[in-house]
Amino acid sequence: MRRTTTDSESGLSGFPSTEKGTRLAALLLLVAAVLFLVLVANASAQQTPAKKTAQTRRPERRIVVSIPDRKLALLEDGRVVKIYSVAVGAADTPTPSGEFRITTRLENPTWYWPHMVVPPGKDNPLGTRWMGLGKAGFGIHGTNAPTSIGKAASHGCIRIGRRDLEELFAKMRVGDVVEFHGESSAELAQIFGGELQASATRGDALQVAALTSVSADRARN
Repeated sequence: MRRTTTDSESGLSGFPSTEKGTRLAALLLLVAAVLFLVLVANASAQQTPAKKTAQTRRPERRIVVSIPDRKLALLEDGRVVKIYSVAVGAADTPTPSGEFRITTRLENPTWYWPHMVVPPGKDNPLGTRWMGLGKAGFGIHGTNAPTSIGKAASHGCIRIGRRDLEELFAKMRVGDVVEFHGESSAELAQIFGGELQASATRGDALQVAALTSVSADRARN
């Protein structure tokens, strides 16, 4: 009696057993490789934000204004980055002392005054930028009278030249601290350093010159 060979025995239903094992092993290696790549990608995704945050950390910025010296210092992480000349409040509208925070930032602001509105442009008393300090009508801004910089000439605000203002504006954010000092101090001397010392020296020299002139006049009389 002849024995009929089945498909499974002849290999017609699939690959020979050795080839099946080889293909199964290859499939398992492929799955393992895919899983490995997924794990590596997830690990990289988790590490990248932390690395990026460390690289792009914004320094802590603070503005310090010496009212009597009409100077503004920009500090980053406690280090003086730049000092600007500014205009401060006139004698009848003085700049207040104290600590404030930037509450608003406006580009090309409109100036509002009783019965008067001045749109953005060269005639705008606020210049090209405005940083409000949480008190109505009080802030740091530009000017349409650049010759007033370095003088006590404003209505209490801090005026600063256009180029300096736009540079400073780009660095500051809402919530940053702005300090106004009405009197000289050891802290101001440390912040402004040689600038204030040079200013004081010039003042002393002018005072000595004036006293010398008065003494000479008295001697002649």
